[in-house]
This record gives sequence, C-alpha cells and structure tokens, in this order.
Amino acid sequence: MIKYIAFDFDGTLVDSKEVFLDIFNQIAEKRGFQKLNAGNIEHLRTLSITERCNFLKVPLYKVPFIAIEFLKDYKKSIDRLVLIDGIREVLEQLHNQGFELVIISSNSEKNIRTFLNLQGISCIRQIFCSSNIFGKESLIRKFLKSSGLNTSEVIYAGDEVRDIEACRKAGIPVIWVNWGYDLREIAEPHKPDFIAEKPSDIVQIISSKLPS
Repeated sequence: MIKYIAFDFDGTLVDSKEVFLDIFNQIAEKRGFQKLNAGNIEHLRTLSITERCNFLKVPLYKVPFIAIEFLKDYKKSIDRLVLIDGIREVLEQLHNQGFELVIISSNSEKNIRTFLNLQGISCIRQIFCSSNIFGKESLIRKFLKSSGLNTSEVIYAGDEVRDIEACRKAGIPVIWVNWGYDLREIAEPHKPDFIAEKPSDIVQIISSKLPS
C-alpha cells in the first residue's frame, strides 16, 4: 500500500526553464559550449542526455562538474522559480489524505528548502539530493533504506526519462508528468507505469492504487 509519494523538483513541482536557460548560457559563454535559445531548446527535448551533450558540445565526463557550478548560480535565482499551476493544491490534498511527501532531486537540498519556505509549503519534510544527474537510483534506494520502506510503499512522480529509468532499477512505480522537460515521444517508449497530463491526475492515479 502506498504510504510515501516522492517527487522530482525541477520540471515536476516547479517551472525552472528560464532559470536553467540563463544559467547554462552563462556557463556556455565561459566554457565554449553551444548556447541555448528558444529554437534549439525544443529540439533538445527530443534527444537523450548523451545526444544533448553532443549537441551542446559538452563532454559527458564534465557534466558532474558543470552541475556543481550550475547549482551555485541557481540559488541566486530561486525567487524566479514558478510553482507549477495546480501543484500546491495537489500537495495539500495528498498531505491531508495522510501521505508522506518527499522530494528526490538532482538539485540541492538548500535550494529546494529555500524555495519551499518562500512558498510557505511545509508539508514536505524529507528531501534527498545529489548533484549527480545519473545518481537518482541510488538516491531512491537510500531513501527506501533510511525510511525502512519496501518498494510497494512508494510511488515517484517525475518529468524525465532518467526518472523512469531510475525507478525501474530501484523497483518502484513511476508517474511520468507531461508538463516538464522531456517530451512524450521520448518518455512514453520507456513505459512509465502511469502518465499524468495535469497535476490533479497524480491524486487520481494514487487513489486508484489504494484498496477499495
């Protein structure tokens, strides 16, 4: 039975596209990478992470170091983040129904807590983070172990293929949300357990998994 609902942060709970674009372009200017713009960012949404790195001329081995630099600049722009429309109500409804809410993210805990405090969101107590964008599976396993949970007691909501893959490897069901970064044509072939077209669908999906 589902007891915990884990959420990705960027793209799932918040719209951080403009912040991401601005910070990446600052780094690209310094490092000689391909810059992002309104045209090529849509093309990037159709590519895998490796293909995106190739397109942007970012060596894959440098991604962890770029992520650290990125998060340092991200904290200066937290007031520009936008909570996805309808997410606040979803969080409140799930919390009121007795579910424990968790964030598992490649962002930093400090950034996330700062945003939650600014938004007056107090129903999310646990946050698990790693700047390694390929490390979400280990974060999920760490969360399960530290909370003493089995895989049937957790469901995850995220917007990227890597969220789906991490949940598959960790053995927990995943809801892919259709308002984040990765496009449906990229995500759907990876067979998420559920697809949410809008935030309120998350509540309906979880309700459908509860015993009647």
